[in-house]
Amino acid sequence: MSAQDLDQALCRWTGARPAVVSLAPNALADVWRDIETVAAALGAPERGQTLIDTLRSRMERVRARIRHRHERPRIACIEWIDPLMAAGNWMPELVAMAGGVNLFGVAGRHSPWMSWEDLVTADPDIILVLPCGFDIARARREMPALTARAEWSSLSAVASGRIYLLDGSQFFNRPGPRLADSLEILAELFHPDIFTPGYRGIGWEPLAAAAYP
Repeated sequence: MSAQDLDQALCRWTGARPAVVSLAPNALADVWRDIETVAAALGAPERGQTLIDTLRSRMERVRARIRHRHERPRIACIEWIDPLMAAGNWMPELVAMAGGVNLFGVAGRHSPWMSWEDLVTADPDIILVLPCGFDIARARREMPALTARAEWSSLSAVASGRIYLLDGSQFFNRPGPRLADSLEILAELFHPDIFTPGYRGIGWEPLAAAAYP
């Protein structure tokens, strides 16, 4: 639907011509800009800036705590299970900010398809499963599409128990203020020795509960 089609549909539905604020963020900078845009449209630009400052401050605190960490786990973010799709857009930025090395997907670009062979060859240290629109329970139900593959047990992340199911719907797939929570979740998973697992059971769970210390 084009912007003109949307305007016409709203006019027919409401009998008026409401202002339409169009948003299409692909990276973190876009999210901040869109918050400014929405706040300005609501006549509250100062509240938008306050929110942005608060979110950036939270994210900077995470980066400050890991600034001198030498360990940088290699991360695969899976945004769709069958067929496989890696996470793009803001996810590569969040992974880097949390001290990880993102193996698939490019910051600011749409999520790319990937093959099972790509995943096996890369053999990531940590695999994050965050299917678009799924909560943790739904992601868990879909996991046999991966775990039934013969090579699954050979992956390093499986052997170390570092396969995590994330609530993509609440925290990762949507561009908004909760991306600060998303970064805090990633920090918990990448650096469990220095971050308290405050989001466990809400934002993430290990694939196998017994695999997480």
